[in-house]
Amino acid sequence: MNRLFRTAAPIGLALLLLACSKPAPQPEPVRMVRTLTVAPASVSGSQTFAAEIRARSEVRLGFRVGGKLASRRAEVGQRVKVGDVLALLDPEDLKLSQQAAQAAVQAARVNQDLAQADYRRFKDLRDQGFISGAELDRREAALKAATAQLEQARAQASVQANQAAYASLVATAPGVVVAVEAEPGAVLAAGTPVLRVALDGPRDAVFAVPEDIAAAVRALTGREGALAVTPWGQDARLPAMVREVAAAADPLTRTFLVKADLRASSLQLGQTATVTIARPPASAQALLPLSALRELQGRTAVWVVDPKQSVVRARFIRIGDAQGNEVAVSDGLQPGDIVVTAGVHVLTEGQAVRLPAAAVPAPAAAASR
Repeated sequence: MNRLFRTAAPIGLALLLLACSKPAPQPEPVRMVRTLTVAPASVSGSQTFAAEIRARSEVRLGFRVGGKLASRRAEVGQRVKVGDVLALLDPEDLKLSQQAAQAAVQAARVNQDLAQADYRRFKDLRDQGFISGAELDRREAALKAATAQLEQARAQASVQANQAAYASLVATAPGVVVAVEAEPGAVLAAGTPVLRVALDGPRDAVFAVPEDIAAAVRALTGREGALAVTPWGQDARLPAMVREVAAAADPLTRTFLVKADLRASSLQLGQTATVTIARPPASAQALLPLSALRELQGRTAVWVVDPKQSVVRARFIRIGDAQGNEVAVSDGLQPGDIVVTAGVHVLTEGQAVRLPAAAVPAPAAAASR
């Protein structure tokens, strides 16, 4: 019995220790990866931006007096010429003010006539010696004051006549109505915009550029041939020149507004176009999709496949300009390197991977490496 106990005890202890030990770690799975073989590339020397055709000059037309907007005769897209009546204010108050000014002129005229008659009468009395010279001077001063009051009343009447004429909003230059900012029935203060009119004349292609190239675009100001404008749905490339770059970025989009001077004015207002900015071509080691990039230790890296061991190794790279969904690599890669382009977030250093049959390098290529 003791011999049996001495034999079974070590076996039980071994089984107990085996049950309490941690299970062996599972090996990392061999993952199928999508790859790209690095080849020398040249980054395109141009960038394109969406633009809108606008008039060089736009004016916001408003009444020079306040009042209630009675009617509006212009709509968006309507062409106007000089002298066209675009909108009308309710003229009743202005007419009453004009009538009051005319009545004031009549009163001032009567007052002047009376003062002039008094002056003539007192002048005759002074000539006959019945009154003193001081009394005649007072009558002369009253006549001059009445004459000044008459001139003041006439000037005020002219102002009120102009005010009545300002009840009509008239086009001052030919153009196209591009916006309506007030509707009939609204009570407007003097100067409140009612219509926005794009004046006939030069046209601009207006577009926005990001902060990183704003300085380079500003350096192109006044340079002929730096831009080309392609209207939507057309193949024609119209020459343009950078005319103005905004001094400050838009607070929401953080982009800078650029206005390019078009040499051709046949484009319609509001038409969509593509602006191409020519830049010197830059050489690059490769063009990689954005999905191939990852951040490692605060730097940009990619997974490079070791074809001999079929494992991935991290490689730090330096990137340049982006073109759509691709980015130019300026340092860190060599022609022939196999870079993982999908699923980079699930890989670890030294992990075994499996390449599609089409992506496995040929033996000759491997020997040459």
